[in-house]
Amino acid sequence: MDITLTVVPRPDAGFATLLGDVAAAAESGFARVWLPQLPPIVGANGWDALTALAVAGARTPGIGLGSSVAVAYGQHPLVLARQALTVAAATEGRFVLGLGVSHRFVVADVLGYSYDAPAAYLREYLEVLGPALAGQSVDHHGPRITAVGKLESSVAAPQIVIAALGPRMLELAGALTAGTLTTWTGPKALENHVIPRITRAAEDARRPAPQVIVGLPVSVTDDVEGTRAEINAAFAVANEVPAYRGMLEREGVGSVADLCLVGDEDEVVRGLRRFADLGVTEFSAVPTGDDAARARTETVLREVALAAV
Repeated sequence: MDITLTVVPRPDAGFATLLGDVAAAAESGFARVWLPQLPPIVGANGWDALTALAVAGARTPGIGLGSSVAVAYGQHPLVLARQALTVAAATEGRFVLGLGVSHRFVVADVLGYSYDAPAAYLREYLEVLGPALAGQSVDHHGPRITAVGKLESSVAAPQIVIAALGPRMLELAGALTAGTLTTWTGPKALENHVIPRITRAAEDARRPAPQVIVGLPVSVTDDVEGTRAEINAAFAVANEVPAYRGMLEREGVGSVADLCLVGDEDEVVRGLRRFADLGVTEFSAVPTGDDAARARTETVLREVALAAV
């Protein structure tokens, strides 16, 4: 299992700080960084993830980069394909396109789009996006999307992974993409729901074994209860989102903080090993806590990453 980092842009930090965080991850030896595309709501950083990754990747060689995740709604698949190919060119093929449909409160309430049948929408979106990234001619006239055109590019198409938690999304991920990016998902839900379903879908489609990329906050700290309280306060909205509530119920826990790896060095390493034993292919950590806790956390993550290599 690869150990990577998720860099969450801070609202009070400038763009140079974000670029510095990516460079620091590369210097520390992490194989990849993921950058979230935060929704346009109060308190969220306004940087565009793909643009930021193109700049960071061009300035920092040797490290993989991924979006976690670009939102399909509000951006035509031909437009996203062009942008993704540009990022792939700027990063010399080190870019992975993480894609998702976000949530109803973002898509309908903030952006004003219909959120009916998101899995069906994403399937049609991928049916356009995949060929477009591959440089094929597209002539698609579907119930939700019209797309006619062709993109010429000398760069190889980036891999696509999707944010998939529900049954239909996991089947879609296994059948049409390289895998899934999960968040707020624990080992029980992965073992009993996510991994079996996406693996079966990939096998049925005669595709390679899917990537299962887990993203969660991690904190090596002596203040376990205080850190969990901070996580619940910072991500309070996640406790109310239906897709994440479903994962909490499958795990049998009460809040998103209960899913995170929080504790001393040995406890965090045991947690990482549990994910690896389940067949998780990549764990993308969000170092959490005060400056001292983040430093301890990154040290442990770096040691585990190097040991895996």
